[in-house]
Amino acid sequence: MTRVDRMLRRVRRWRDGDESTVVLDHHLGESDERHLRRLIEDCLAVKGGEVAARRRASTIGEIFTRLDDDGRRRFFEMLATDYGVDHDAVDRAVDDLVRLPTGDDDPGEAALARDRAEQALRVALTPRREDLLRRLAGLDGGLGFLIDLREDLLDIRNSDPRLRALDADLRRLLERWFDVTLLHLTEITWDSPAALLEKLIEYEAVHEIESWDDLRGRLGPARRCFAFMHPVMPDEPLIFVEVALTDGISTSLAPLLDHGADRIAATEADTAIFYSISNCHRGLAGVALGDFLIKRVVTRLRADLPQLERFSTLSPIPDFRSWLERHLDDDGLVTPAEARLLVGVDGETDPDPAEAAAVLRGLVERPDWLLDHGLGERVRPVVLRLVTRYLLAERRGERALDPVAHFHLSNGARVEQLNWRANTARRGWERGLGMMVNYRYVLDDIEKNHDVYTRGESIPAVDRVRKRLEPLSD
Repeated sequence: MTRVDRMLRRVRRWRDGDESTVVLDHHLGESDERHLRRLIEDCLAVKGGEVAARRRASTIGEIFTRLDDDGRRRFFEMLATDYGVDHDAVDRAVDDLVRLPTGDDDPGEAALARDRAEQALRVALTPRREDLLRRLAGLDGGLGFLIDLREDLLDIRNSDPRLRALDADLRRLLERWFDVTLLHLTEITWDSPAALLEKLIEYEAVHEIESWDDLRGRLGPARRCFAFMHPVMPDEPLIFVEVALTDGISTSLAPLLDHGADRIAATEADTAIFYSISNCHRGLAGVALGDFLIKRVVTRLRADLPQLERFSTLSPIPDFRSWLERHLDDDGLVTPAEARLLVGVDGETDPDPAEAAAVLRGLVERPDWLLDHGLGERVRPVVLRLVTRYLLAERRGERALDPVAHFHLSNGARVEQLNWRANTARRGWERGLGMMVNYRYVLDDIEKNHDVYTRGESIPAVDRVRKRLEPLSD
């Protein structure tokens, strides 16, 4: 089901079978925009009472679903430009607050006056559009509608600072409505409702679920799946994690997805491997869900299976190949010793830098060449050193460049191990040259690792991984 299909389905519930009496042009031309503006103004003014305001909100939502890309942009621009903060009202509220008397004669009255002035300032600082967004959220399925609406906004928000401000307002509201204290941690099993199981297949974003048999295997013995659910969206997982219970830390993906292989009994496992974490709704981007999910699942697993000693991921390195491609022509990307390994010449021969670069370029263009045992083993130390640099040294500001690394490191994990040829599926080769990484959650170190990483000091990693940062030399 597409995003528009979902939105239309929700709108039909709002209309209670009645046909909309408002038909506007898909492009939202000037006259139609004036009509929509009147609807919004009447909705915000609660003209005719709350029932009428709710009906207008549902009509506005229906109009949005019928707009094309240009019309939706105009809708967002109208909300961003004309329904934000009233700056004159803010200025007046600030002036009133600053001009309050000191209150030496009557401290109690002065305190009350200050409270009233601060409240007036808070009201003035609230964008007018919030009332419309709240009314949309209060409709049946309205929260899901707003999530999908924000997904539309995400595609264009960076084109205009006003749209970024609108997005920030919407994200703050979603953060409030999807606060972790309101969410339920739900274990999903093969006995869960079929509609919920279908959502797992639809939303799995890391390792595609290929069939119902594949899903059944992922929910079978020594496997667990947990999701955050919102009480008003009982059939919609917000984010879910798939867990394998193993003997030791897994270094390869294939055994975890091989449902025909013998599995250790859950009660005999000593390690929980988080091998897939999927955010189900792009419209909730920036709303903290994953970090709380990991910690809640660890707590749940420790209670259910107290013998578990290790909690680790087996994670992709999704942007390594594209990073390497961008840096192939950098001076000093590899040392002379590494160039000799790439070209396959002995230590007495000075390699041609262009030949070494050509080998790396060949790997980037044809990553399946690493399946060639001779070539793969020869270039392995060089590629592992480069992927270590990518994970531990490359930054975007103070955060790790790799998005998966940033997620786990900001949650308090450490880089535990790099795994060569860990994902030999096509997507694994195309994005990470077949490599994966274990991020380990050591419970006593989570807070310390989080603080070290978020302060920008260093990326927590075990010594054997950090040593790979050192270039190979003669």
